[in-house]
Amino acid sequence: MQRPQIFIGRRKTSVARVRLVPGSGTVTVNKKTFEKYFPTENHRRDIMKPLEIVEALDKYDVIANVRGGGRTGQAGAIRLGIARALLKLDESHHDTLKKARMFTRDPRMVERKKYGQPKARKRFQFSKR
Repeated sequence: MQRPQIFIGRRKTSVARVRLVPGSGTVTVNKKTFEKYFPTENHRRDIMKPLEIVEALDKYDVIANVRGGGRTGQAGAIRLGIARALLKLDESHHDTLKKARMFTRDPRMVERKKYGQPKARKRFQFSKR
């Protein structure tokens, strides 16, 4: 018996390990239901976008383990993992997913705080006298 492949998705400091299993369309994140883990509609919509694009909402069960970052980064990481898994399952989805920019790994990260400043870009108030 072959083990299901695990696909990695990353965003900000979040890392998601995603498995797609043929099923009815249930999504499990860190052993919790999808709705419980992501209470906001925007995150849920973002995660389901690759499945919507290829019209496979009720064909696969998604099992995701995600660590690090906040909810937005985790949702983006899961989305990338799902897109990569769909590509591996069926190469014909490549053009539609690429056109929708589902394979783009968002490179934006938090900028580090610099010494002598209160934050990354904010400066202390200038005083002439």
